[in-house]
Amino acid sequence: MPVDRRRHADLAKERFKEENVYTNSSLEQRNTEESCLRLFEKAEAAHAELEDELPVLNRLKTVNFLRRGLKNLSEGYECLDASRPWLVYWIVHSLELLDQPISEQDKSALVSFLGHCQDPEGGFAGGPGQVPHLAPTYAAVNSLAIIGTEEAYKMVDREKMAAWMDRLRCHDGAFTMHVDGELDIRGVYCALSTARLVNIYSPELFHNTDQWLLRCQSYEGGFGGVPGMEAHGGYSFCGLAALLLMRKEKLCNLDTLLLWGVNRQMRLEGGFQGRTNKLVDGCYSFWQGGLFPLLHKMVTETGDKDSLPSQWLFDQTALQEYLLICCQDLRGGLIDKPGKSRDFYHTCYTLSGLAVAQHFSNSNNLTNESLSVLGDPKNLLVPTHPVYNICVPAAVEASQYFDNLPVPRVASSQYN
Repeated sequence: MPVDRRRHADLAKERFKEENVYTNSSLEQRNTEESCLRLFEKAEAAHAELEDELPVLNRLKTVNFLRRGLKNLSEGYECLDASRPWLVYWIVHSLELLDQPISEQDKSALVSFLGHCQDPEGGFAGGPGQVPHLAPTYAAVNSLAIIGTEEAYKMVDREKMAAWMDRLRCHDGAFTMHVDGELDIRGVYCALSTARLVNIYSPELFHNTDQWLLRCQSYEGGFGGVPGMEAHGGYSFCGLAALLLMRKEKLCNLDTLLLWGVNRQMRLEGGFQGRTNKLVDGCYSFWQGGLFPLLHKMVTETGDKDSLPSQWLFDQTALQEYLLICCQDLRGGLIDKPGKSRDFYHTCYTLSGLAVAQHFSNSNNLTNESLSVLGDPKNLLVPTHPVYNICVPAAVEASQYFDNLPVPRVASSQYN
């Protein structure tokens, strides 16, 4: 698919207009826009002067940054001691997007570490000896699926995980993140994604969950963390993906969700904001951008399918420009926005969003696709699964393995 670049002169006209009402938020928005405009101007001049295939994804330095993270982390990551499976996931998913193999020795070491995070009563914790929690469980299971060895698959104790999840389920269909823990839509998505991927899903385990999810869709169109909360990019992805995993996506308000989603892409920067009147952030390239393959699937199943273009319903080129021009750290890795520091979280989700922007598929066959790659053809990433956010080959192989195993029976939930 041809890629039409945006011109700096046109982008400058899209500056935020304060209308003589200045706030801290409007000043931060203007500063962010000016930072992006300077980078866009330099990139346009370099492209014109060198007549080269720019921008270029800094693969080598990013891969080196990721591989170092598998071995050693700086003391700055001490605050993520309860998120260690997430660190594994962010790094291994970034590497698979970049089509970089992990050695057999490293695979086995990662499986062993994640095994130490698995609780004897089911689920995975944020680190060895910690409390099992749905968020690191999702991260651990995704990591094991990416590793993709029989040792990795067999590490998951499916029977105990199903029983543990049943203890987390509330009478209204929501899930707490851990026993007696907080409750929000992330827990429902993490539970459903994990349950579908390792084949422990059952209607009994997720009784009433679809109805609770529908209550989280706000008047804006997006989903909040719990019923009554403001619509948010991460929560909206979790809500819609969770409904798709239950085959109940048609129950939500597609029109308002689509309208809310398309309005989260920033006209100047090209990236996405997470909420109304917030700044652009590279991580929402996936949390918001990842909505559009799901929304596209939904529209194809309505009477409006013939009106759909042969691309996602957002500006794929603009998102790639923001990520490749404004979000690359010169040392490798990717960032939130100009001026921010690199980290594994933003590297993972900016690359995930970049993969979404590059790959378009108009059918349920994820391998039947058209490509839209800005800059160097070597910028092309491996496509990511639109629901699990692991690469498509890993998702297919994991599903083939686990779907051959029987679904564990949940003894009986007190809430059925």
